[in-house]
Amino acid sequence: MSLHVVLGHGPAGAATARLLADKGHSVRVITRSGRSPEPGIEHIALDATNSRRLTEAARGAVAIYHCAAPPYHRWASDWPPLASSVCAAAEATGAVLVMLGNLYGYGPVDGPLTEQLPLAATGPKGRVRAAVWEQARDLHEQGRIKAVEVRASDFFGPGVTDGGHLAARVMPRLLRGKPVSALGDPDAPHSWTYVPDVARALVEVAGEERAWGRAWHVPTEPALSVREMVNRLAAEAGTGPVEVRGLPSAVLGVASVFSPLLRELKEVRYQFDRPFVVDSSAYEAEFTVRATPLDEQIKATVDWWRERSATTG
Repeated sequence: MSLHVVLGHGPAGAATARLLADKGHSVRVITRSGRSPEPGIEHIALDATNSRRLTEAARGAVAIYHCAAPPYHRWASDWPPLASSVCAAAEATGAVLVMLGNLYGYGPVDGPLTEQLPLAATGPKGRVRAAVWEQARDLHEQGRIKAVEVRASDFFGPGVTDGGHLAARVMPRLLRGKPVSALGDPDAPHSWTYVPDVARALVEVAGEERAWGRAWHVPTEPALSVREMVNRLAAEAGTGPVEVRGLPSAVLGVASVFSPLLRELKEVRYQFDRPFVVDSSAYEAEFTVRATPLDEQIKATVDWWRERSATTG
């Protein structure tokens, strides 16, 4: 089978690597620190901003899945050199560059988010994410690389921990029947993209030439508010009902003094203060991946967190 290279081993990168290995492909995962080998997966430690070393590691690959991201507070400074290095490796090797994107680049909009919206973000994180895709798209249009971007809403599901809004700040408390806090309006509709579906979409578009040269939204279940999601998770866990408290702006301002993550989230607070709904119909009209049914997502997530809690205490 073919060689596939995955950059990053966060929730999406890890899920993508496992999916490719399960399909019988040779998989090479690249991270700064490396990891112990897994069945069918080779782990290599290198700095992906070093385009020469990255190109060597990706030589012979049919696809490079760019699932890596700099630390959240360093996006503006660290994304550009990382993106340039990855594009250089794609050009040198001829591998399809499959980029995992998010929805920051659109900025605040009224109505559902579609791929036809302009990338009009005004904040630094949104602007840099837009620029990363625009660089790859321009190189694709010049015929120098083959590129496609798959955009997800907020990650949800097994493996999502510190970076998830329904993860480390919610699930341990929910499993104990304790109240949880939500950023913004806990009753605003919000789209949650299931991580296994992200992996399946990344792998599917890598092999579909008609997908290349543009961005696609990962198939995502209809939007539900934080409160509705917490209620479903608590019902599955048998710990509900659980109180859901909105985090007022004033409290967020004070908390952000002590929490770098909350401080950085101010830029995208709009995503939780009002409806934030992704439209994935364009993908669904062209390809085969569909969102995992929500009941299955909820059960798998609760099971994963229960197992994690049991092993970590």
